[in-house]
Amino acid sequence: MHTRKVEYRGFERDDGLWDIEGELLDTKPHAFEIEGEGEWAPHEPIHHMHLRVTLDNNMVIRDVAVAMDAHPHAPCPQAMEPMQGLIGETLGRGWRKTIERHLGGIQGCTHLRELLFNLATAAFQTRSASFAPTADGRPPMHLGQCLAWDFNGPVVEKVYPMFFRWQPPEKHQARSGALDPQRTE
Repeated sequence: MHTRKVEYRGFERDDGLWDIEGELLDTKPHAFEIEGEGEWAPHEPIHHMHLRVTLDNNMVIRDVAVAMDAHPHAPCPQAMEPMQGLIGETLGRGWRKTIERHLGGIQGCTHLRELLFNLATAAFQTRSASFAPTADGRPPMHLGQCLAWDFNGPVVEKVYPMFFRWQPPEKHQARSGALDPQRTE
């Protein structure tokens, strides 16, 4: 009754930046109508949207480009301009919250937000440096984020033996009880 195709592509640019592109295409195998909006033939795109996020080596967004080749409602293209608010943000922990802060609710487009959610994964897959330990000795960001990359698991033991059974350092405040509202001096 409905087909959604989503594709991501990652590119290294000659200027040292990275382009991550996402494309979303919605079609139906039958004709249909949205009353007051229009009619669609079988397999005619309902949504056909593209975005390109340009990143630096620190995963900071340097540019955002958006196109809506097909959309069902006249106001839809107005959601493209707020995407510029992502410039200067970083792909990493809290990415979905960043998207919601800039583009949540009526500020943006559901379909563009959906493309952005998984664009971060495509960006990390594009940049092989994302899989290297950090200069300050912390583990790569993907460790501890899924079953295969469990710090106590066989994949980490084999691929990143230096982080096998790694534990994050405790925060001084948590150890000292400084944040405990029940504690009195």
